[in-house]
Amino acid sequence: RARALLQQLPPQDCDERYCPDLAEEERRQLRAFSARRRREALGQGLACPVPGPCHGCPCKKCGRRLNKGDPGISASRLGDQFWHPSCFSCHFCHQPLVDLIYFQQDGRIYCGRHHAELFRPRCASCDQLIFMEECIEAEGRRWHLEHFCCLECDVPLCGQRYVMKSGRPCCRGCFESLFAEPCQACGDLIGADSEEATHQGLHWHARAACFCCSLCRKPLRGQPLISHRGRLFCSETCSLGWDASSTTSDSSDSAFASAPSPDS
Repeated sequence: RARALLQQLPPQDCDERYCPDLAEEERRQLRAFSARRRREALGQGLACPVPGPCHGCPCKKCGRRLNKGDPGISASRLGDQFWHPSCFSCHFCHQPLVDLIYFQQDGRIYCGRHHAELFRPRCASCDQLIFMEECIEAEGRRWHLEHFCCLECDVPLCGQRYVMKSGRPCCRGCFESLFAEPCQACGDLIGADSEEATHQGLHWHARAACFCCSLCRKPLRGQPLISHRGRLFCSETCSLGWDASSTTSDSSDSAFASAPSPDS
């Protein structure tokens, strides 16, 4: 529960003591931002039986009726509305907010985290709100300028080429030495500058010389394909043709090594 509360209401969103590296102007903006949210949006959902005058009223979220005496949730900032306990949740992440702090915006309920993110971006590295005029945006997420660093070696990546790995940026050197996959065709590592094709957990260079039919060498990028015994084929015909050639090769090798026994 403690972890859930810290996720729903991050202390760094409202208390500068949890943000020791902020510049003075950023601290000022955080204080003003937090005070405005408390004044305009903060409330607490309270569990209580639905009173008689509200008998038959619809749940604000799902629309199903609430009868007198049913367990309900009221939100003081949203008027004489009631919710089912399971319906009183953050509009964005759907985490329950019964008897917890909530924030309201345009008639909707949010946890503290996602209400704050309606107005300020959040750094994907330090999890603090960004009050600087400039930030880095990549892959739909944002970072403080100084926090956009390689996940392995911490080298700053602002203005540099990078590769995303598990949602975090990685410099080209670390990616190629730690994460690059070998191509199933040529055996070379697939570097950060190379296009990659994947199928059933295996990897190829996307170029025609590597990602192609194992029998006729037809390029397979953007084409239907068949996978058989770790090899790729453009058609069932080529797959059967490969099996036939492999069987012939195996039989010839066996006959050369030793004559078959009468039993076989």
